Amino acid sequence: MNEKESILIENFNEYYTQGLNAFKKGKYNTATTLFFKAIASLCDLLILRKEGHMPSSHTARFRILEEKYYEVYKIADRDFPFYQDSYTHRMDKESAELLKEDAEKLKKTIGV
Repeated sequence: MNEKESILIENFNEYYTQGLNAFKKGKYNTATTLFFKAIASLCDLLILRKEGHMPSSHTARFRILEEKYYEVYKIADRDFPFYQDSYTHRMDKESAELLKEDAEKLKKTIGV
């Protein structure tokens, strides 16, 4: 495992753990944001492992996922609007829980 992989895994664990803490406290906007960041870290890890580089932006991440890893793309694409909405809306428990479950699913799929 190289340094970039280690950083992405550490970031995933930090975002996910802090997302759980926020979720348990009913802070669903924070949880939503952190769970999506956990998902993005896993997506970047997948791309790094398979393609040998990390995407430089959300746009690049989604383009690569859509072209080469469509099942992962569908999850990230569905969840991204929740992340965007968390800046301007109050998120609910169900939305945060969906992202939590998706982070857990991707963790298994990607093998972290």
